[in-house]
Amino acid sequence: MTEAPRFEKPQLATLADRVPVGDDWMFEYKYDGYRLLIATGEKGAVAYTRNGKDWSHRFHVLVEAAAKTFPPGCLVDGEAVVLGKDGKPDFGAMQRALKDDGLAPLTFFAFDLLVDRGEDVTGLSNVERKARLAALMKKAGPPLHFADHVTGAGEKMLEAICAEGGEGVIAKKASAPYRHRRTRDWLKIKCIARQEFVIVGWAKSDKPARAFKSLLLAVNEGGALRYAGKVGTGFTQELMDDIRAKLDRLSRKTPPLDVPKSDAKDAHWVTPDLVAEIAFTEFTRAGTLRHPSFIGLRTDKPAREIVREAPGLPTAASLGIRISSADRLIFPDAAITKGGLADYYAAIAPAMLETAARRPLTLVRCPQGRAKKCFFQKHDHGGLGEAVKTVPVTEKDGETADYLWTEAAEGLLACVQMGTIEFHGWGSRIDSIEKPDRLVFDLDPDEGLDFAAVCDAAARVRDILKAMKLESFPMLTGGKGVHVIVPLEPKAQWPAVKSFADRFARALAADDPDHFTANIRKAKREGRIFIDWLRNQRGATAVLPYSARAREGAPVAAPVTWDELAKAQGGNIWSVTDLPELLERHTDLAGWGEAKQVLPDL
Repeated sequence: MTEAPRFEKPQLATLADRVPVGDDWMFEYKYDGYRLLIATGEKGAVAYTRNGKDWSHRFHVLVEAAAKTFPPGCLVDGEAVVLGKDGKPDFGAMQRALKDDGLAPLTFFAFDLLVDRGEDVTGLSNVERKARLAALMKKAGPPLHFADHVTGAGEKMLEAICAEGGEGVIAKKASAPYRHRRTRDWLKIKCIARQEFVIVGWAKSDKPARAFKSLLLAVNEGGALRYAGKVGTGFTQELMDDIRAKLDRLSRKTPPLDVPKSDAKDAHWVTPDLVAEIAFTEFTRAGTLRHPSFIGLRTDKPAREIVREAPGLPTAASLGIRISSADRLIFPDAAITKGGLADYYAAIAPAMLETAARRPLTLVRCPQGRAKKCFFQKHDHGGLGEAVKTVPVTEKDGETADYLWTEAAEGLLACVQMGTIEFHGWGSRIDSIEKPDRLVFDLDPDEGLDFAAVCDAAARVRDILKAMKLESFPMLTGGKGVHVIVPLEPKAQWPAVKSFADRFARALAADDPDHFTANIRKAKREGRIFIDWLRNQRGATAVLPYSARAREGAPVAAPVTWDELAKAQGGNIWSVTDLPELLERHTDLAGWGEAKQVLPDL
């Protein structure tokens, strides 16, 4: 019997201040409702919120329709809305519908497909997944609708939606797979500023009929609440009475945060559990709202996750991560602080996690900075928080140890908070830990050898691999070497992969002993390049793309094209301070490190 797929974290969009351009972007209407993932099985369907809550009872109309429309074994991503008289989603009407137990007509706009009749399709591109979804929905009718899209012309679409009073557009990179986190492959561009805030208190009205004059709002920042101003418009009498009843149940005597005296005067405080969605024109310099208007309460988003949204790059603070000793200099020569390094990882995380997510990690921790004592950590010693998880691994001596891994920016930042500078990863992921998904050949030159010789050597390795029908990709390590990375489908086990890498390196050294050696001993290099194949054995690690290095100048490991490598002047061209360029390059390097291939002798 085919069971309904389990809940998976949905991909989330990053706020942007302009529409991206290029042929690889597709644009969808930004629906104003509740994010749902609907799973179908032979016993029926289940509706999950964005946080994994089973809300099938609240959306039973949609659940019943989905069970009839989609075959068993599907997991469909979309938005539940209530359409107003003008045909546009009405969030207030949606709230009333939920309060009335779904009596108002609900509509579900399906815009993505994660599982297709038991097959995980998240690795396919956005275009491919939507084509599959469209095929499944050919005969669908109300209340289920396929969320169509346009390719290109995103600016015109946004203008039209804003002119009609809509919320905005979602831009999605057409060639990108589905990722279970917030990324820059999905962007949200809004007509007006609008986001969620935590309710921390309320002000009494001088009019007896009004339950309150205004609500006091806040966002999470740096592990604490920060005041964001008041909202006093957008309420109906019925809505105010309903909110006031909820506020009274959360009443407390002391404020849960610092509030300016003028706003704190005569305020009534509440435990910060309720979340309100607010429309506004902008944030003032003081960080409070200008011209706010209440939209509705959000029961699908926990208060602890509410941070200030702003176009631009994520930071540790915007992700709700508090970095202690943020002013400590980690790279004195480059004037980079611990807080600056954390902000680098917050912004680069979506790109870095494409390779690093769900991979056993080894951390290089330098609690006092890169020039002081550093050490490796690969096992769980506690203190890294919930976002850094563990996987049990049986080691050579037969003992089992917990290895670290993460799949979220919060996990990377938790490691930085504990003094981590570098991230190294296994050649396999935790989902298939005994079957590597990549080979890494580390070209390590002898002292004094010209970097051009390293680039030529990497090109030689590439050509031999290509003759064996294996595509490879170069990466500058942030040091003096180059990694040649060969993506693999995780089918061969570690002994076979290690054997292939060993034989390849030794054959290359035997064929060209003047330029290559497979001997790890530095005394044996003598003007040659060591082709380090030892990273391709169980438990060995290699530095991950976009990881900072604990070296002078704060360099980073940076993916490059083969044409770029041929012109490169060194392995440490980019540093932590080149974040905007690294992000732009990552967009241009779409497809780097991706190829469906297996070892040639399998």
